Amino acid sequence: MLALLKNIDQFKIILASQSPRRLELLKMIGLDFEVKPSNIIEKNHNSLQPLDYALMNAKEKARVVSEKYPNSVVISADTIVVLGNQILEKPENDNHAFEILKQLNGKTHEVITAFGVILKSKEISKFDSERTKVKFRKLPHDKIKAYVKTSEPLDKAGGYGAQGLGSLLIEKVDGCFYNVVGFPLGKFYLMLEEILNEL
Repeated sequence: MLALLKNIDQFKIILASQSPRRLELLKMIGLDFEVKPSNIIEKNHNSLQPLDYALMNAKEKARVVSEKYPNSVVISADTIVVLGNQILEKPENDNHAFEILKQLNGKTHEVITAFGVILKSKEISKFDSERTKVKFRKLPHDKIKAYVKTSEPLDKAGGYGAQGLGSLLIEKVDGCFYNVVGFPLGKFYLMLEEILNEL
């Protein structure tokens, strides 16, 4: 589908992320790209609001990589899980994962992904975001511990993977499912189409 986009073959495309979920999602829609992680450290030092924090990280990832590859279309994203106004980062270990999942248990939380594109040589920089509400089933603690033991939670914001065993924790998704996985494909496609049409 993306092969039909105007001007897409004129540029090398780079994904400034090492997330296997984003890589799989972008390949799923036929995008040809290279992976060049930014390796920035994502820490909310400035006590930003959740959306501002995600946007800051997404912009910084793209900026760092676009400095090295100014003639390439650089795609970046940052996904966070928010309960109330609290940002739940990737768990540091099994105990941390269990504590995060206990917080989410039986509740509705929000998944926010900030994403964007920079093409430095053309002075193009566009960013947007997507929000999805996710309600967890109410589970006994032994079921949560069993999920943690699978090791699936350890590299994921909020401590679960909606595309894997973590799907069994979810009662309801209100909004873009792919956003919960880590990249809102529909909104991204419209952004990329708009950018390419301007060139």
